[in-house]
This record gives sequence, structure tokens and C-alpha cells, in this order.
Amino acid sequence: MNPVLAQAEIVTLQAHILQQQSLHQEATGQFSWILSALAISAKMISSHVRRARLDDVLGAAGERNVQGEQQQKLDVIANEILLRTLGGREGVAVIASEENEEPVILRSDDSAERNYCVLFDPLDGSSNLDVCGAVGTIFSILRKDPATGSQAALLQAGTQQVAAGYVLYGSSTVFVLTIGLGVDMFVLDPAYGAFIRVAQGMKLPTANRCYSVNEGNRLSFPPGYQQYLAWAQENGYSSRYAGAMVADVHRILLQGGVFMYPPTSKAPNGKLRLMYEANPMAMLIEQAGGKALSGANRRIREIVPGDIHERVPVILGSADEVDRVAAHL
Repeated sequence: MNPVLAQAEIVTLQAHILQQQSLHQEATGQFSWILSALAISAKMISSHVRRARLDDVLGAAGERNVQGEQQQKLDVIANEILLRTLGGREGVAVIASEENEEPVILRSDDSAERNYCVLFDPLDGSSNLDVCGAVGTIFSILRKDPATGSQAALLQAGTQQVAAGYVLYGSSTVFVLTIGLGVDMFVLDPAYGAFIRVAQGMKLPTANRCYSVNEGNRLSFPPGYQQYLAWAQENGYSSRYAGAMVADVHRILLQGGVFMYPPTSKAPNGKLRLMYEANPMAMLIEQAGGKALSGANRRIREIVPGDIHERVPVILGSADEVDRVAAHL
């Protein structure tokens, strides 16, 4: 046995989910099964990512997604895995993927109780794959109101999320989850094929002079962001940018700092998707004691979406660092 695991209680992701379920007497198990499906999908995607070069599934798939972005072969594979795994779970009413123009409606019986909507970005940062960089999966779970139509049920503010998380496929496969009771982290042990809990109740560190932004777009940022970057560099801040939101946010969750994706002249509304990226990451960051804004004082999770592919500017991370950016705007 791994000597580190031998010294502490071993809690798998599945056991953690069941522990949380036991706190809710009204639970039917549907929500737990959805989280289990996400964990299985993560293991499958992780395997494909690690074998991508050997299986010759790197590079473009020759298609563009609804965002107009070039799809990578593994984008398509990851998307298909999540659609098929979640599609077989009782309680999933609607699935929405960043890669698909329309949501997949699995159950249109609006009288059914405790149905859920699952939204996801199947492979964030997929352009990193060709150079063996970090990529990830981001997900969000909403409760479906029985009185609301299937598509309309998706257009809820981020404050209505019942769970959110991401999976980072890097040097290890890391599953980070919140169900509104703090943030917990699990690492896939390939020897056992299980996600093992390694951290509970995670909190963002403060006073870390570090920012994450694509500075290649700096000259097209609004003046306030440019002023912040000038101030940060004058005050000894360092820059870290991985080119995948999952990797950048994971670093900030562990070490503190601020992540930004400002509007640009090419993307005046921002580039990141509210439903698939901004909302789930905002929930995680807030649960860890941080802040998540869209602009100077607009809380991301309070935005009511008008479209499932809506884009927004993003500023999130340690509360003090987010406040410093906002002050310049």
C-alpha cells in the first residue's frame, strides 16, 4: 500500500458522495448517481488524454463547434463520453455541452421530480494537447423546475447551481468538487482506479502577488485592465498563464492570486462562456472564500443568462486580489 495513504483514512470520491447524501434524508440517490457518472467520465477522458499520441487522436478534427472554434479530435471524444455516460443516468433531464449548439433533452416529462440539468465544457484548453500541456473538464449542475420547459430550465443564474467542479488532466488527474458545502479535492490513484480525497474545505490563500491573463491581448484590453497590469508589474507581481482555465484556476485555488479574461476588441463581451466556464468556476472560488466578478462590481453568479452560450468577462481569485483589479476598473 502507498505509505502516505496508510497513515490516514482513505476516502474515495464515491464514499464522499455517499457521506454527503446521508446528510439529506430526502435524497433519492439521483444526484449521487450523476456525480458518479462524472467521475467515470473523468477516468475515461484521462485515459484518452494520456494515450493521445499513441492512439493518434491529436490535432484538429476538421470541424468547428458552435462557438466557431476548431474542434480537436479529443474534444469530440470527451464530449461523446460525457453525453453517453450522463445520458444513462436517472434524474438527468437535460445535458448541455459547450460543443453542441442545442442542449440534449433526455426527459421531457415536466411532472417528474428532482430532475437535474448538467452543463459542461468537455475539454477546456484542448489546444494544449499537441504540446502535452494541461487540459480539463468543467461541469455545472442545476436543478430542473418541473414547471419549467426543458430548455428554459438551463437559463438560471449561477446562484442556483447545486454543484460545480472541474477535472484537471495534468501530471495527475485531479477532481475538484463543491456541492455548496465547501470545496474538496480528489486525486485519481491509477493503481486502484479510484479518486482519493486529499483535501477538504479548501480555502484560497491571500496576499499572493500573482496574476493569470493572456498578456498577448494586452493592447486590446480596456484601459482599466491595462492600468492594473502596469500597477501589478510595478509592485513585484509575477505572471502565470497556462492557456487552460482549469489549470490556471487550479493554481490560484492552491496558491492564491487572480485570474482574468477581460473583454478585447475581438471579443467585446469576453471570451469565456457563462454557463460552462464562468459560473462553475465562480461557485468553486466563492466556496473557497474568494470572489468572482464580471467587470468592476458585477458578481458572475448573479447574471441571469439570456442564451446558453452567452460569454462574459471574468475576474476571479483571492478576494483581496480581485478587489485590486476591480479598483482599477
